[in-house]
Amino acid sequence: MAKTTATAVNNDIYDQLGERWYDAHDDPVALLRAESRLRNPWVAAHIFRSFGRHARVLDVGCGAGFLSNHLAREGFGVTGLDASQASIDVAKRHDETRKARYLLGDARQLPFDDASFDVVCAMDFLEHVEGPSSVVAEIARVLRPGGVFFFHTFNRNALAWLVVIKGVEWFVKNTPRHMHVLRLFIKPRELERMCSENGLSFQVLQGSEPVVFSWAFWRMLLTRVVPHDFRFRFSKSTLLAYTGYARRGERGSGE
Repeated sequence: MAKTTATAVNNDIYDQLGERWYDAHDDPVALLRAESRLRNPWVAAHIFRSFGRHARVLDVGCGAGFLSNHLAREGFGVTGLDASQASIDVAKRHDETRKARYLLGDARQLPFDDASFDVVCAMDFLEHVEGPSSVVAEIARVLRPGGVFFFHTFNRNALAWLVVIKGVEWFVKNTPRHMHVLRLFIKPRELERMCSENGLSFQVLQGSEPVVFSWAFWRMLLTRVVPHDFRFRFSKSTLLAYTGYARRGERGSGE
C-alpha cells in the first residue's frame, strides 16, 4: 500500500508578495489587511491598559508588519520575527517610525532569553506551522510572569473548511493552493490546553467573522476582488475564527 503524505501548508507564497502585501486587492492578503484593521486597535488598547506605553512586545510570525508597525506607531517597543526575509524587508519599508526591530527566526526556537517580553502576539500564524504546541511553549518561555499572549487563528470544522478555505479559493482572485489546510486549524479547546500546559490561562476568547450584510462583501463575491472597505467584526461564535489572549501566571510557568 502506498504511503499517504499529509498536505503541507504553502508558506512560500509570502516570499513572493512584495509590495502586494500592502497594495493588492485581487489577492487574499487583502483579507488579512482587513482583519488587521479590526484587531490591531483592539490589541493596542489591551496592551496599553495592562502595561502602558513601555510594554516590550514580540510579534511572532509578523509577516509584512501589519501589527508590528501599528504597535510601533502607538509607541510600544516592538520586535517582529518571521521566517520570511522577503516579508521582513517589506515590513521594514513600511515602518514609518523606524523604531520596530525585525528579525529572521524560527518560532520554535525563539532567540530570546526567558521572560524577555511583556506581550507576545501570534496573529494568523499558528495555523501555518506543524506542531503549534512547541510555538506556544516558546511563547510562554519568553513571556515574563504576568505577561500576555495574544492570538488569532482558525477553528477546525466543516464550516471553516467551506468558508475559510474553499470560499476564499472561489471568491478571491489569485488564491494559491494550500494557503491554508484544514488539518492545521486548531480548535479553541486545543489551544487552551496548549496554553494551560505552559502556565498560560485564557482570559478572553471571541469569534471573528466577515461582515456579510454589506455592499463590500457582495462586491467581492461578484468581482473576486476585495474592496478597500471590506470589514471583519468580532462575534460570539468561534466556529470560523477566534481571537483572544491568555496570561502567564505571576510566578512563572508552574501557575
